[in-house]
Amino acid sequence: MKARILVLVISLFPVFANAGESGSQIAWTPETLNIVKNGHADKGQIIAESCKACHGQRGEGMPPVNKDGEILPAVPALAGQVANYTFKQLRDYFNDDRSNESMTGIAKSLSEQDAADVAAWFASISLPKSANDNKNVSAAETLVKDGDGKRILPPCFVCHGANGQGEKMDIPSLAGQQADYFERTLAAYKNGQRHNDIYSRMRLIAKQLSDAEVKALAEYYQQLK
Repeated sequence: MKARILVLVISLFPVFANAGESGSQIAWTPETLNIVKNGHADKGQIIAESCKACHGQRGEGMPPVNKDGEILPAVPALAGQVANYTFKQLRDYFNDDRSNESMTGIAKSLSEQDAADVAAWFASISLPKSANDNKNVSAAETLVKDGDGKRILPPCFVCHGANGQGEKMDIPSLAGQQADYFERTLAAYKNGQRHNDIYSRMRLIAKQLSDAEVKALAEYYQQLK
């Protein structure tokens, strides 16, 4: 099993390395890493008061809602998110490397230190527990645990962790994420609408996943709380 994973990762490396320029201006220098590491969660909590209207009282996100017959997209969960990842997304909005009608304006009002403080706050709190949806996620489990060697797809856990917890550099936690948001994010990577992933790594993976596989993965990770 480990040998197979190693082969997949090694096979992917040259693809990622030659995929083009980074879609983000964030460079993980020691200085940048220290800014995030030294973020003040208490200050971030104060700034994040304004986030509650969209992202929930405890950063749990919001499921898709129906307003006057219109389906509004889900808002992502931020609680428990890897601090480096949250910081990077806020700075990508600030630098126009990622775009969202609401978030771009908000991020541009935050200093680099503000972004680090907000990231520290959300990383310090846990997603509230909720009832398990008990949906059949066997199709997703195969991709998460084994990947697909024929398509040079590494197992999801190699980057996102066995429990969907993410990794400390800038790989996001997926556990408990709103399924609708997960699906929309993968679709955005797939069609190139979102392009702030380093060396196109998620764009390359998303393009190889079917809509059914994306949906299965979204349901799988939403249940991991």
